Amino acid sequence: MKPAVLLLLCIAAAAAQSGPGSVERIKVHAKSLEGNLEGDSPDRDVSIYLPPSYKKSPDRRYPVLYFLHGFTDDDARWFGLQKHWISLPAILDKVFARGAAKEMIVVMPNAFTAFQGSMYSNSVTTGDWETFVSRELVAYMDGHYRTIPDVASRGLAGHSMGGYGAMRLGMKNPEVFSSIYLLSPCCMSPNLSPRPGSGSPSPAEKIKTQEEVAKADFMTKATLASAAAWSPNPKNPPLYVDLPTKDGEFQPLVAAKWAANAPLAMVDQYIPNLRRLKAIAFDAGTQDRSIAAGIQTLDGILTNYAISHTFEIYEGDHVNRIAERIETKALPFFSNNLSFTVVRK
Repeated sequence: MKPAVLLLLCIAAAAAQSGPGSVERIKVHAKSLEGNLEGDSPDRDVSIYLPPSYKKSPDRRYPVLYFLHGFTDDDARWFGLQKHWISLPAILDKVFARGAAKEMIVVMPNAFTAFQGSMYSNSVTTGDWETFVSRELVAYMDGHYRTIPDVASRGLAGHSMGGYGAMRLGMKNPEVFSSIYLLSPCCMSPNLSPRPGSGSPSPAEKIKTQEEVAKADFMTKATLASAAAWSPNPKNPPLYVDLPTKDGEFQPLVAAKWAANAPLAMVDQYIPNLRRLKAIAFDAGTQDRSIAAGIQTLDGILTNYAISHTFEIYEGDHVNRIAERIETKALPFFSNNLSFTVVRK
């Protein structure tokens, strides 16, 4: 038998022996989400992928990748507990089996809310999702799993709304996360030219109950979720939000609040934090035009500040190549940039 063939057989046998990783879905209590006006439970589902060697090597510790899902999505769908367009554990098993990336723990909190997405932001209506993800969830993982509890060993990634969250949380918390990867991040650019009021109530204004939210079209849901995250109003029941129109008339202050939460509007204030990150990467498909335009602008800003980063526009849309991008780009990125060395303190 030729040496090259023998080598391939050995690699295949080693991969087969390693087997798949395991998935756990647990509840994590979030003190930061207590009392949110949406009425969402502060006990959040969290899906955790433990790599193949985790249960076989009880003394080994692992870096952690925190992965944030998109709007109207949840961790159950991404982790294969419900049929969906992606299965993150299957991707992880494939990558680790062929040695394309070093093994790591991957964690995804369920950010599906009464408005179908938290925007990973902080408001009295949604609760303080920034603190939950960046502090409480990280502390829980470090206290209950064999993580490497060091900033150099923590990565943050996300798709769509999750990509927005990864940018928002990453640039605010360089002492928690060291590397970030944004997959088709939404909501990056401020809307500086909103449509003027029509003089009649918008579809979002007509929504009065959470049951009606669930039945609304995607853009109406997105409007309400954005309002819950970025323009909350504890004095405006039953939904406790201020919308960009009122009785059909444009509300400039609400629009300003939304614009202030766009990463491209706030990024200049976080340049020192971005310099502290070890690695930054982001990408989007050509057919995802507004999102691709947003990350092209981000590329220009970071380039002007001489902040090292990786940026790519590839052929694709918002979802059709995300599994491939995670497999071939994001996981190798974290494998190369996270620390796999336990720091003794």
